[in-house]
Amino acid sequence: MVKRLNITLDKEIAEELDLISKELGEKKSKLIEKALTFYFDYLDLKISEERLKRLENGETKTIPAEEVYDELGI
Repeated sequence: MVKRLNITLDKEIAEELDLISKELGEKKSKLIEKALTFYFDYLDLKISEERLKRLENGETKTIPAEEVYDELGI
């Protein structure tokens, strides 16, 4: 399934996207999709690192699976 979006880009980014699209013979939308997928993977890592840091600093805690199962009645 595809969802159409309208986006606004900085002029320099839009120009670079045009150049790369022509050079690689790929649609701009496909390049943006690939770039976002790559960036979201990077953000997932950063979020994981931040969560781990909060856990190590005692700012958050884990809940044992047994408690979750009991709460859900599993």
